[in-house]
Formats: sequence, C-alpha cells, structure tokens
Amino acid sequence: MYDYTQPLSRSEASRAEVRQQTDIELSGKEWTLLPDVFSPAHSKSSLAHLSLLEFPVGGTFLEIGSGIGLIAVEAALAGCRAVYATDLNPAAVKNTELNAERFGVADRVTAVHSDLFDALHDAPAFDVVYWHSNNVWAPPELDLTAHELAYVDPGYEAHRRYFREARNHLAPGGRVLIALSSRAGRPELDELAAADEQRLITLDSTTVDEPEGPVVYELLELVTR
Repeated sequence: MYDYTQPLSRSEASRAEVRQQTDIELSGKEWTLLPDVFSPAHSKSSLAHLSLLEFPVGGTFLEIGSGIGLIAVEAALAGCRAVYATDLNPAAVKNTELNAERFGVADRVTAVHSDLFDALHDAPAFDVVYWHSNNVWAPPELDLTAHELAYVDPGYEAHRRYFREARNHLAPGGRVLIALSSRAGRPELDELAAADEQRLITLDSTTVDEPEGPVVYELLELVTR
C-alpha cells in the first residue's frame, strides 16, 4: 500500500491548483480547467484508465468522481446515449458541464453534485457504473484538502460505500467497474469487497512511468461471489 504519510500527495495537490480558468491539453484535445479542480494533466492516470475502458455504446454510463469531465465526455463522444457524472466538489460539477458544452455533448451528459450515489434520486439505471477511485489509503483522522480527496480515501470509507451501493444503480446485466493503481492497498480492498459477498476481478492493466517510478493502473470489475 502506498504510504500517504510521505509528502508526495501534498506536493501534487499544490501542483494541481490553478488560480483562474485555463485550458489544458489531453490526448490531442483542449479541455477547460477551473480553479479548485484537480488537473489530470499533472498525472498520467486519467489517460491510462481511459485507454482501458470500453464504453457501452448506445447504453447508459455513470462516472463517480468526474473531475473535469474527461471520462464522462469521452463516454458521450463514444456513443453512450445517457451519461451521468457525479462529484463531491461543486467546482468539478461545473467543470464537467463546461467541457460537455465545449465538446457538444451537453444534451447527453448530466453532471450532479453528489457524494457517491447520494443525489441520484431521478437517475436511470446504468449499463456501466465506473469510478476512477481515490484509492490511496490514509488514516481516517487526517484533515485533507479537496485536491487530496481526489486520490486519497481516509480509512477506505468511500470504497466501503461504493462496494455496498453501486450494484443498486445497475440495469439488468449492468457492470460495476473500478479503476485502481498499484498505490492502492489491494489486499484491504479485496477484504472490503468480500465483506459484501463480492470480489474484484482484474479486466486489464497498463504500466506507466510516473515521477516516483513505474505505476500499474488496473481496470477491475466488482462481481457477486
């Protein structure tokens, strides 16, 4: 498990901060980035996970933790007929809306201010529920910034909820996916899944050179045991 007590995460958080709206380039496209939203341009993780995903073309897609809206917008561009994107950070919700407008898919992308699934009262059932999770563990007593909460989950409380609640939002035959990295505590997450009579299956992975060394990014499916 990655040791959050080391200073890496706080330096990356400050590195991600911007003081005014700006544009960033990702995968040959220009994206809007608002202040107080974590910038995927400072990490290769978002594009790595995007390369592992297959969207349900013609179906429905839910992204938890949308950030600037990269995955949600790409899902709509790929042909999903309805995409919902939630984020705990109100600035990220607005950021997702701006990028959906920028790429002409605002009619298919609904951005919702929500702590995981809490505000999805009127949402449809989904063919895919996806979360590029904040899978770095930290002690639950830490007081974290909004940037840090984009990739750090104190006590893995958010993961407990995701494992417990995600399947309630699936259409028949739907799938629950989660994106992890080798910074995560995989044995601990396997135990949390097992506690809900579920298990994590690795679907695909890729290894990327990050500043601290090679990092493995994985796409996993949460299935009933």
